[in-house]
Amino acid sequence: MTLIKEHKYIEAVGRRKTSTARVRITPAAKTSLVINEREFEKYFPTAELRNVVLSVFKDMPGEFSVTAKLNGGGISSQAQALRHGIARAMIENEPDLRTKLKVQGFLKRDPRAKERRKFGLKKARKAPQWSKR
Repeated sequence: MTLIKEHKYIEAVGRRKTSTARVRITPAAKTSLVINEREFEKYFPTAELRNVVLSVFKDMPGEFSVTAKLNGGGISSQAQALRHGIARAMIENEPDLRTKLKVQGFLKRDPRAKERRKFGLKKARKAPQWSKR
């Protein structure tokens, strides 16, 4: 059972560090991605970032049109947030994909983020040089 037939699209949110991706997927004749009203290849210039996002579509049934609004963070964390959002939307559409995507690690929101700086220290954990006298 696909939910897209009942509605026009499926919306999901993906996150990584401080990046947020609001993703909408709709069925289409050919898979296409539009990010912040720009072409996918223009938004993610390197092949590595494109592969991060497109890894979700491996072994997926059907073709989808994906539109996403990305904000916050850097380009790498935005790519991972987009992948997370697409995976969540796919699960809503096709619940049988859950185990496959979960094994690949696409459904987990990666919690790693930069630790805050503490007072009295130079960085989060780096202390100033200690001198005996």
